[in-house]
Amino acid sequence: MNKHFYLNYFLGFLFFVGLHHQTMAQGKDSLKISSIPRSLVWDNAPLKYTIQNDILTIVAGPKTDMFRDPNVTYNTDNAPKLLFKADDNFVLSASIQHSFLNKWDGGAIVLIEDSLNWIKFCFEKDYTGAKRVVSVVTKDISDDCNSVEIKGNKVFYKIAKAENVITLYYSGDNKKWFLVRHLQFNNTKDLKIGFLAQSPTGNQCEVKFSNIIYLAKKIKDPYLGE
Repeated sequence: MNKHFYLNYFLGFLFFVGLHHQTMAQGKDSLKISSIPRSLVWDNAPLKYTIQNDILTIVAGPKTDMFRDPNVTYNTDNAPKLLFKADDNFVLSASIQHSFLNKWDGGAIVLIEDSLNWIKFCFEKDYTGAKRVVSVVTKDISDDCNSVEIKGNKVFYKIAKAENVITLYYSGDNKKWFLVRHLQFNNTKDLKIGFLAQSPTGNQCEVKFSNIIYLAKKIKDPYLGE
């Protein structure tokens, strides 16, 4: 065999290895949850994660958060988020559970247009140590709305989009829903939605998302979320 044969063989081998590596990399970049009709992609990598039986677990590393302080002294967006493209109208619900080890530890459903326009619906350990339903709406600057205290480590959240109106709900049993917030969010094109974990003051926070249901539909009654 002459040198041209070996050269072509070697180049072919490199092409195969490169193609295989590219395919493997793409497979790692996009993830699936069976109740969500689109692939999910990371924005900020977690310390680790698992998806097993449609239960998503995200471990956020130290000093991770997503907040634009009204005093403009603390702006950060380094919390791991697993996102997918949202429909024009939708309902996403999931349970959120974690151990509340450190102040501001939290798990959230997030709806994002860009770095200056987003909603974070968070189950968070607040400044008093309470396990709190918290919502943050950011239009250049974040607000910070603390709602009901939850006694246990698990709660059910729902976020619904009907045209340019967003409604947030919580539930203790995944049956009876209580409205937390009802607002206009005019940036409704090319939105992404998904799941976030954060640990602003701790070393890490492990958050479990289960009972995940996503429906591309428009709710008729904002008070019922249906």
